[in-house]
Amino acid sequence: MSGATFETQRAALADVVAIPVTPFAEDGTVDRDAHRALLRRLLEGGVRTLTPNGNTGEFYALTPEERRLVTELTIDEAGDRAVVLVGVGHDVPTAVASARHARELGARMVMVHQPVHPYVSQSGWVDYHRAIAEAVPELGVVPYLRNAQLSGHRLAQLADACPNVIGVKYAVPDAAKFAAFARDAGLDRFVWVAGLAEPYAPSYFSAGATGFTSGLVNVAPSVSLNMIEALRSGDYPAAMKVWEQIRRFEELRAANGSADNVTVVKEALASLGLCRRDVRPPSRTLPDEERAEVAAIATGWSI
Repeated sequence: MSGATFETQRAALADVVAIPVTPFAEDGTVDRDAHRALLRRLLEGGVRTLTPNGNTGEFYALTPEERRLVTELTIDEAGDRAVVLVGVGHDVPTAVASARHARELGARMVMVHQPVHPYVSQSGWVDYHRAIAEAVPELGVVPYLRNAQLSGHRLAQLADACPNVIGVKYAVPDAAKFAAFARDAGLDRFVWVAGLAEPYAPSYFSAGATGFTSGLVNVAPSVSLNMIEALRSGDYPAAMKVWEQIRRFEELRAANGSADNVTVVKEALASLGLCRRDVRPPSRTLPDEERAEVAAIATGWSI
C-alpha cells in the first residue's frame, strides 16, 4: 500500500486535531445528547479532525463499552464533515479489537496511546505498535509518543515494517528533542503533530510540526483555528498573540502535573451551559475559587 493512499489522512493530521471531551449525565453514564451537541459545535466551528477516546475524553476512565459508544457517536456525527482518528490502547488484543471496530464503522485512522506499562523497551515499543498497525493496514496509524528515551530511528524502523504509520502525536515537552527526533525519524516521512496543544505549537511548528492537538478547542474552536492559520502562514507574532490569550487557561490545565487538564475544559463548558462539569477519578472537579476564573476566561473567548 503506497503512501499516496493516505493523503486524506495526512492532510487531516496537519490541522487542529480536536480531542473532544466525554460528557457525563447526572447518573454518571455517557451523556449521548450532550456528546453529539458538543461534536456538532466543533464541526460547525470549522474543526475537521476529531479524536474520540483521547486523554481529554478521559480514555482511561471509560469502560470498553463506553469507548465503543464514544467512537460510534463521533463517527456518526462527523459523517463526511471530518476525519476521525480513534484513540486505541491498553493490551495488544484490546487495541487491535478497538482499531478493527473503528475500521468497521468507517474511521480512517487510529491513534495509539503510549503503552502505560512501566517497563517499555525500545524494541518492545516497535513490536507493540507493529502488532496494531499490521492488524489494520487500511488505516493510518499515529503513535502517541510521550517517551523521551525513544529514538527517532525506532519510529523509522516501525514505518519500514508498517507503511500505514503516517504521523506522530509528539508529546515530549522539549522542542529541541522534538526537532532532533523528527529529523532522525524522517522529517518529511511523517506528519508531525504537536501533541502538547497550543502552548507548545509555535515552538514545535518552528521545528517541523504541521498540526497540533487541542482540548481547548472544545471551548473556543475559533481560538485554536486562529492559531493554526497564523502558524501556517509563518506569522509567529500573530500565533504568540493567541498564545498569550490562552496562556492562563493552559497554565491551569498544566498545574500539578496536569491534575486538572480535563477538569478545566469541562468547567469552561459547564460555565457556558454546554455540559456538566463532572469528571471521573483520577480527575476531580475544580475548587470553587478556580471555577470563577475559568468561567471568566471562557466568557471572554465567546464574545
